[in-house]
Amino acid sequence: MLVEKPAAGAVERSSPKALNSEQYHRNLSSVLESADREVYRLLTKEYDRQQNTLQLIAAENQCSRAVLAALGSVVQNKTTEGFAGARFHGGCEVVDCLETLAVSRAREVFKAKYANVQPHSGTGANQIVITAILEKGDRIFSQAMDQGGHVSHGAPVSFAGKFFEVEHYCVRPDTFLLDYDAIREQALRFRPKLLICGASAYARTIDFARFRAIADEVGAYLMADISHISGLVAAGAHPSPVDHAHFTTTSTYKPGGPRGGLILMGRDSDTPFRMADGGRTMPLWERIEKNTFPGFQGTPCLNNITAKAVFFREMLSTEYRDWQFGIVENAKTLAEQFLRMGYDVLTGGTDNHMFLVNVANFRKGMTGFIAQHCLEDCGIIINQNRLPYDTHSARITSGMRLGTPIVTKNGMGHPEMHTVAQWVNDVLTRVEIQGDRQYHVDPAFQSGMKERVQELCAKFPMR
Repeated sequence: MLVEKPAAGAVERSSPKALNSEQYHRNLSSVLESADREVYRLLTKEYDRQQNTLQLIAAENQCSRAVLAALGSVVQNKTTEGFAGARFHGGCEVVDCLETLAVSRAREVFKAKYANVQPHSGTGANQIVITAILEKGDRIFSQAMDQGGHVSHGAPVSFAGKFFEVEHYCVRPDTFLLDYDAIREQALRFRPKLLICGASAYARTIDFARFRAIADEVGAYLMADISHISGLVAAGAHPSPVDHAHFTTTSTYKPGGPRGGLILMGRDSDTPFRMADGGRTMPLWERIEKNTFPGFQGTPCLNNITAKAVFFREMLSTEYRDWQFGIVENAKTLAEQFLRMGYDVLTGGTDNHMFLVNVANFRKGMTGFIAQHCLEDCGIIINQNRLPYDTHSARITSGMRLGTPIVTKNGMGHPEMHTVAQWVNDVLTRVEIQGDRQYHVDPAFQSGMKERVQELCAKFPMR
């Protein structure tokens, strides 16, 4: 074989030396800074925003640096379809181990018989379950979005709302609590094929056993979406639905992990599911798996699955359990302070990580929109929220929602909750209301409040 020699005067270039894994993954932030300074600058600004403002959005959380490392790992490069041991691509021996580990840890965390770690989101997990067991036009019975439910549970604008017949149950107008007797009576009239429980804006304990009894009486499957409270469930700070519901779904970022979804099953995992043609049957877990791929989504996000494995290990720790109970105690303390200051706190308090406040009853002209934006101007991050039987539109709202997962993770406790409540009250008292969305905050007051917020956050840095 002839080997062509370099031309005279040419410079021979040596091949780049292969890096080991530690070298490859080291200093990724510096690599990004060199490759794309604009994106690096924006990421730096977002870090500074998170570090120097009070994060009180109930739907947000903060993952560990170990989870971040897994998300930014070389596993991102692997493509495959299917589940561990039955892939549609080669080279899966390592990622099979990673997914199997994630599944095993998820089952241990939630005491489940089956776990599916592939859903790309909590909403995706819901849609996988819904389309696995329902045919177009089948009936779904769920908590209305403006009553504390979630858009993916069948709101008219959602996927489920467009392809299935949906009826909603509500909370009581006098107490804003779930009325299980009324839900049962409505379910008996409607006769759904799927009953959904779990909420995105409900501050009290959910009776999953009662929901299962209703589902059994009307011949429906029960899906419990615990995205907001899954960390509390894992730690034992809220009752678990895993052996009550046929399917339990959650996002994995709300309890403090990476973006993604999770489907869990308990005692019903092997229950036979009869296909639409009325012929063959398969276990429910297998139906869910086949509807994940190829039914609903394709390639799994293997870096997110790897990060889920890391996070599930964290969830098994005493530190994580203590954090979850601390979240509830801080939420109770914060809600109690608002009640003492005369605010209208829905249901009179909270059993979980969040609570709702009717700010329209606090000051004439106050709206959720103004509350959210004037607080953000002062470094306090919350979200406006439409309340049950709200008189304002979804774009304005009468309410605000506050949650304590992030401030608790960073070490804040009861004294800080007293301070935070007072600061929120100071801002909402001082803001000049000029319309449903128009307001003015004195620049000197705003600057002083932001400075105090930053000083507090500096004492409790991101962990």
